[in-house]
Amino acid sequence: MPMLIRLSEGVFSQVQDVFVRLGDDEPVVGGDAIVSLGRLLSGDVARAGGGRLGVWLEPGDEVEALEGRLDQVDLVALAFPKFRDGRAFTSARLLRERLGFTGEVRAVGDVLRDQAGFMVRCGFDAFSPADGSTVEAWAAAASRHRHVYQRAADARAPAFLERGRG
Repeated sequence: MPMLIRLSEGVFSQVQDVFVRLGDDEPVVGGDAIVSLGRLLSGDVARAGGGRLGVWLEPGDEVEALEGRLDQVDLVALAFPKFRDGRAFTSARLLRERLGFTGEVRAVGDVLRDQAGFMVRCGFDAFSPADGSTVEAWAAAASRHRHVYQRAADARAPAFLERGRG
């Protein structure tokens, strides 16, 4: 089984990925499955064997389409087809802040550790690194910068607020 890096209660760890990504024509026969947004929206997903369900979103998919359906899914996998395509950052933040999603938000595709800190700030809590990063390297990259300059889903105080307290 593939490995993932997961963030839970501020600690990064390596875990096995038990989810299987299914094509639109493959049946859900049991276990944990990830399906496309189109398949989820069509209602063509029956949970067999009590498995968990995830949904895969490509950069052009509208995350708002999940509104009212997030109670059906345990994870949302947001694709990074190229490292320079950052639309998934916005989708993660919308999931957490506007839609109130509390399940797993997973970064998949061209996921690089240089972006770890930004991903965590936007609400990602699971990562499938394309560069073979270790848990230790990922954790170091995610905490590289002490100060932040904008508010985000992680609720860290921006530097201008820290200065005001001093």
